[in-house]
Amino acid sequence: MGVLSNLEPASVFYYFEEICGIPHTSHHEKALSDYCVQFAKAHGLACRQDEMGNVLIKAPATPGYEKEPGLILQGHLDMVGDKTADCPLDLEKDAIHPVVDGGYVCAEGTTLGGDDGIAVAYALAVLDAKDIPHPALEVVLTVCEEVGLLGASAMDFSDLEGRILVNIDSEEEGVLTAGCAGGRRVECHLPIARVPVTGTAVKADVIGLVGGHSGTEIHKGRANAIALLGRYLTLLSDHGAEYAVLTLSGGAKENVIPKESSVTLVLPAGITEAVRAAGADFTAQMKAEFGTADPGIRLQLTEEGCGEYDALDANSAERLRKALLLMPWGVQSMSMDVPGLVETSLNLGVAELDDSEAILRFSLRSSVPSAKELLSCKLQTLTELLGGSVRFHGDYPAWTYARESALRDRCIAVYEAQYGAKPQIVAIHAGLECGILSGKIEGLDCISFGPNLLHVHTPNERADIASVARVWEYLKAILAYKE
Repeated sequence: MGVLSNLEPASVFYYFEEICGIPHTSHHEKALSDYCVQFAKAHGLACRQDEMGNVLIKAPATPGYEKEPGLILQGHLDMVGDKTADCPLDLEKDAIHPVVDGGYVCAEGTTLGGDDGIAVAYALAVLDAKDIPHPALEVVLTVCEEVGLLGASAMDFSDLEGRILVNIDSEEEGVLTAGCAGGRRVECHLPIARVPVTGTAVKADVIGLVGGHSGTEIHKGRANAIALLGRYLTLLSDHGAEYAVLTLSGGAKENVIPKESSVTLVLPAGITEAVRAAGADFTAQMKAEFGTADPGIRLQLTEEGCGEYDALDANSAERLRKALLLMPWGVQSMSMDVPGLVETSLNLGVAELDDSEAILRFSLRSSVPSAKELLSCKLQTLTELLGGSVRFHGDYPAWTYARESALRDRCIAVYEAQYGAKPQIVAIHAGLECGILSGKIEGLDCISFGPNLLHVHTPNERADIASVARVWEYLKAILAYKE
C-alpha cells in the first residue's frame, strides 16, 4: 500500500505516487519518460518518444464523442529539485518521499514535484479510466520545462490534430491562465585570477531567507541571497576590513529565488571588530529592508582555520564585488495594462566560482519582447564593462492573451456550473509552454489551470488534497463538455 493510497481521487494519487518514485529533475527525466511510454503500450495507445524524451500519447474518442473537436492535454515531466541542508537524498538518482500532512501532500526534506507531476498524474488517470467521456485526446508531456522550456521548443508537433489545448501547469484553483511572459536564460562569465594569500579562512553564510518561484513569487519582495553578498563585501570595505575571496556560491536553479549563499574569505587577522561591525550592519540593514518578507534573514560567520590559500587577486575580487552589487535583480517594471501583473523581472538564481571564472546565472522574464531585449542588453553591457562575457540560451516567447477564445468560454461555463462562482482570468509572469505550442501550431486555443500548490520549487512545497479532487472533477467536466 502506498503512502497516498487512502486519498481521493485514488487514480490520480496512485499515479502521482508512482511519479514520485521515479527521479525526474530537469535533464534527468528519461526514466519517467520511459514509464509513460510503457504505460501507453500497456494500454494499447499510440505513442511516440523523441530523442530528448518528450512523449506524445494518443487516445481515441469515447463513444458519442467521435465528432467532437480533439483536445490536447499538456504538462511537463521535469521538476525543480531542491532540498533542505540536512536532506541526504540525491534528487537526480533518488525517489521523492511523499507524506500526508493534514490536508496536504508534501515531501520529506525536498520539493514535492507537484509542478508538474500533478499534470502527468491527471493525464495518466484520464487515459487509464474506462468511465470518463472525452473527445480524441493527444497527451503531450515535455522535458526540461523548468530550465527554459527546452523540450517544448525542440518537440515536433506536426502530427498533432487537436487545436484546443488544456495545460495543467498553474498552481491556484479558480484561476484560469490565458497568457504568460516570455523568458531567457543569461550566463554572465567574469574572468578571475588567483594568488597565494595567508590568513584565517572565514565562511560567511547568508541564511534564513524564504526563496521561492522566480515567476509567480518575484513580486513578493523577498531578498536574493546571492545579490546580498555584494552588499556584505561592500560593507566590509566600508569598515576598512581587509579580505581576499576564496570561494563563493549560492542558489540551485536559475528560476528559483536563492534562499542561501556563502562566501569564504581569507582575513589577515581573523574575525576582527571591523569584520563583526560589518556583519552587524549587514544584518541590521537586511532586517530593515527585507524583514517583513524574510523575517529569518541573517549572516553567520564561521572560522575554518589558518593557512596559505589560493584566493582571488585584488582585481578579481573587486570585479566580482561590483558585479554582485550592480547586477539588477527582482521586479523591473509592472504592467500598465494588467493591474498587479509583473511585466519584466530577472532572477539571479545561481552563482559559481572556480579557478578561472565566476559565473552568475539569471532567468529573465517579460511579457514585452523589447523589454526582455533591453534587460538582456543591460546585463551584457555591464558584464562587458567588468571585463566579462555573456551567453544567452533557453529563449521562449510570450503567450499573448486572446480577446476571443471558445475554450476559455467553455472553461468559464464549466467552472460556474461546478463552483457556482466566476473564475479569475489572468495573465501571469511565469513562463508556460502554451506560448511555444501556440507559436508552432496554427490556430491553437489554449488555457491553463491546476489545483492549489503552495511554495513550489522549495522544500516547503505542498499540494492541497481537496483542491486536487475538485480540479479532477473540473477537468473531467471540461473533457465531457458538448456545445
